[in-house]
Amino acid sequence: MAGEIAELLKRPVFSRNFDLKDQLSRSSSRIPALIAEGYGQLTDRHLAVYLGRARGSVQETIGHLEQAYQKTFIAETESSRYVDSYDHIGRMLTRWINYLQRTDWKDRH
Repeated sequence: MAGEIAELLKRPVFSRNFDLKDQLSRSSSRIPALIAEGYGQLTDRHLAVYLGRARGSVQETIGHLEQAYQKTFIAETESSRYVDSYDHIGRMLTRWINYLQRTDWKDRH
């Protein structure tokens, strides 16, 4: 999804609001980076912390997408598709965090 957002942000309309463009770019690109960084941690507890941060970035991205829609930078169909995709990612992260908690925080090395 981060790649799709990067393509979306190439539209000239986003140059009218640099802050929104920058925030949407940073929040969407942080999600895969946080997941990857978390997976490199030594314990499930540490992984879960990074997954929680990624989940926060998902919510931030959804908020920025809703702003983009309200400012008519993106169409309703695009907004719905992106928000639905990010909502799905957030739910997957929640399930992963819950799984890690149920497995009693194993060491991963």
